[in-house]
Amino acid sequence: MKGTSGVGVELARSLAEYALSVQYESLDLRTAKEMKARIVDALGCAIGAYGEEPVAIGRRAVAGLRGTGKSTLLGTKSKTTPELATFVNGLMIRYFDFNDTYLSREPAHPSDNLAPCFAVGESEATPGKETIAAAVAAYEIQCRLCDAANIRSRGWDHVNYGLVSSSLAAAKLMGLDGRKAAESVNIALGAHIAMRQVRTGELSMWKGASFSNAARNGVFGALLAREGMTGPSPIFEGEMGFFRQVSGRFSLDIQAFGGRGGAYKVNETYIKYWPAEYHAQSAIWAALEVRRHMKDLGNVRSVLVETHEAGLNILGKDKEKWKPKTRETADHSLPYIVGMALMHGTVDNSTYSTKSLTDPNNLRFIRKIRVVEDSEFTALYPATGIANRVTVTERGGREIRAQIVVPKGHPLNPMTRDDIEAKFLRLTKKRLGEVRAREALSRLWNLEKERDLAGILGLLRVDGGSKA
Repeated sequence: MKGTSGVGVELARSLAEYALSVQYESLDLRTAKEMKARIVDALGCAIGAYGEEPVAIGRRAVAGLRGTGKSTLLGTKSKTTPELATFVNGLMIRYFDFNDTYLSREPAHPSDNLAPCFAVGESEATPGKETIAAAVAAYEIQCRLCDAANIRSRGWDHVNYGLVSSSLAAAKLMGLDGRKAAESVNIALGAHIAMRQVRTGELSMWKGASFSNAARNGVFGALLAREGMTGPSPIFEGEMGFFRQVSGRFSLDIQAFGGRGGAYKVNETYIKYWPAEYHAQSAIWAALEVRRHMKDLGNVRSVLVETHEAGLNILGKDKEKWKPKTRETADHSLPYIVGMALMHGTVDNSTYSTKSLTDPNNLRFIRKIRVVEDSEFTALYPATGIANRVTVTERGGREIRAQIVVPKGHPLNPMTRDDIEAKFLRLTKKRLGEVRAREALSRLWNLEKERDLAGILGLLRVDGGSKA
């Protein structure tokens, strides 16, 4: 492998040494700003999802296991152990499918790493700037692994890369040395490989929990490594290791990672404008543009959505996408998302209500939609565009067409600070009140000045949410 710290050095050890080397003081201003933007975005998503059923299930389950701990369950006064807080808080961040995205050979949601960063950071009483540095390192490691190899086509879930990034973020915040940090990877990756079935067919509540469970295992792996536990190695290169069993062989040039030879990957991640899987973002914008030129919804004969390979295979391949029974399936359905944008002129959390999912008018309209791959769009993906084209054909033959290549929130068309703050306030004002929501925003934008995380997490306590 190129770029390791020495000839024959195991990848787990090289990644551990990289994670431990990332320091807040060495971050460039853009990277620090972009990392804080994603923290604001993710915590807004988490508080917005506070009352959702899977989140409540997670809190109830953790309540019976709580024991003693210093990590806050987001939105509450309750404390628990860092691995349990990681699970519940990560589920909150992920549930709406509104948190950030990275698209490469393997797609990912790097802000899933923020739950372990905050849970361990609070437990260890680390300053805000150290939490930022750990988050940057986690983003870097997960995104570089996503660049290296596609595992979804081999039947594995992308959260397996999160086992590595979350365990190393936790190890960094715990102050482990390189050897113990590498053992946290060996433990987490060796025992907790997740299957891609979580994102196939009719999707379950576990779609939003898959990474938070991986991160829970990553944190627990770091806790065990701190006490001296060793794990199977070499976990990537071994006879029955990750390369042979999961990903296939790949190499990583760690000298090209952020802060060394390259730019930090957090700057290449995408923030979502709409609460829908990222491959559908440009399709929503295209559908809204088409809708502006439609005169009568009842005059629509057919709808064609032309997309890229990932858009088809993740959002438009399964028959369940045309009649989704769960929110998790609906926000991963191109026909449903495009249909709702055309019919109702927006996509928001109410788009996925039971009423909307079972509305006969919605279901009849969705049956008019066809999804196909456009090879030119696939060639653009992902660096130069996440393209979708929507064509409505009316009775009589008139066609209305719109194509969006770079949706808002893509690094080539980024959301502004005002956009991100508006999203945060939409998601949190109902739960926190506007005054406290704005105070939390101000503190998060200045996270590097916080001596610990307790004050900010206290501001995120939901009114009436003092109990877990």
